Amino acid sequence: MKNAPSSNVKEGAEDRGKDTAIADSRFNQTLKSVQGLLKGRSFPGKVLLTRRPDPLNYSGIHGSPREFERSFSENDVGPSEQGDHSIEEEFQRTNNTSMNANLNKSKSSASNMDNISRDSQKTITGARATDSARVMKFKNALAAQTVILEKLRELSWSGVPPYMRPTVWRLLLIAVDCPRTVPDVTFFQQETVQKSLERILYTWAIRHPASGYVQGINDLVTPFLVVFLSEYLEGSIENWSLLDLPQEKITNVEADCYWCLSKLLDGMQDHYTFAQPGIQRLVFKLKELVRRIDEPVSRHIEEQGLEFLQFAFRWFNCLLIREIPFHLVTRLWDTYLAEGDALPEFLVYISASFLLTWSDKLQKLDFQEMVMFLQHLPTHNWTDQELEMVLSRAFMWHTMFNSSPSHLAS
Repeated sequence: MKNAPSSNVKEGAEDRGKDTAIADSRFNQTLKSVQGLLKGRSFPGKVLLTRRPDPLNYSGIHGSPREFERSFSENDVGPSEQGDHSIEEEFQRTNNTSMNANLNKSKSSASNMDNISRDSQKTITGARATDSARVMKFKNALAAQTVILEKLRELSWSGVPPYMRPTVWRLLLIAVDCPRTVPDVTFFQQETVQKSLERILYTWAIRHPASGYVQGINDLVTPFLVVFLSEYLEGSIENWSLLDLPQEKITNVEADCYWCLSKLLDGMQDHYTFAQPGIQRLVFKLKELVRRIDEPVSRHIEEQGLEFLQFAFRWFNCLLIREIPFHLVTRLWDTYLAEGDALPEFLVYISASFLLTWSDKLQKLDFQEMVMFLQHLPTHNWTDQELEMVLSRAFMWHTMFNSSPSHLAS
């Protein structure tokens, strides 16, 4: 009878070994499936962002940030895989605790001292693992099919691991910018539309690491989004809803927007790199052009101490989208796209024509009045006629001055 407890312990250990083997097999199979999805993906696919952990439909959604695909390992499991692993660990802890309780009854005081030492070692190990556990939380949050922004903000508040910081910052910044996109058009305030914008912008940011995401690029997506959606949605944009479209069509529209945005910005990459030197260069050219075309306005602006950078930087950064009614933007962009690689150069002439629309008005304003006026230009009632006049003057001045660059030399 004395051998019975030993026999039971042995059988229990064998059962636990079988259960552990089954759990390990299930976990490894799950991990292989995830790695199989990520293996060899050079394009990050669609990235779905959400501001709260609501249940979401994952149909057709796949992929994860490129930075973390290369280092995906057994330690980099997603939330569901981590759950499986946690269940396995809990199963083992429960059984180990039960077995240790039985064995401890027959152990001497020396064994108790060993247990105390072992517990102390676990505490020290747990303290050392704090940073790695925090890194794991970030990896899980970013590798998930849905990046929950509230969770990412919560994790980021206490600091972001340095090598993850570029990706985290882009996500947090994009999430802030999207709700600001064309705020006077209700269509862009729909949650589904903002999620589409977030996916497009996030994909663009990680595919263009030299510049990453810069505020204002969100505005540049909107004309493409509206134009490509117009193939599927009819009537006024104010009555549009992405809920009326199947996911496949939305995916196609997002892909078109991404590639067109990339092509548009290929010729002006230095507009969105550190310090944005391309834009500063255009602002300087605008100042020189206005001085040659309308010297009284140029002199008045200079006398009042107003720098062109204070108002024209936004014009070039957002390609004038924020300065005119949105229903005129697509007409303006017809000209932009027709200019092709010469667009940055022509933008200087468009901006000069735009500014000098109010030549007489500006000469009557002091510094503060000019700042307020140029930040809230009276264009809300503009029609195609006013825009065509701006473009016509820009074309005329471009024809006059572009072939004679010495006229613009200081």
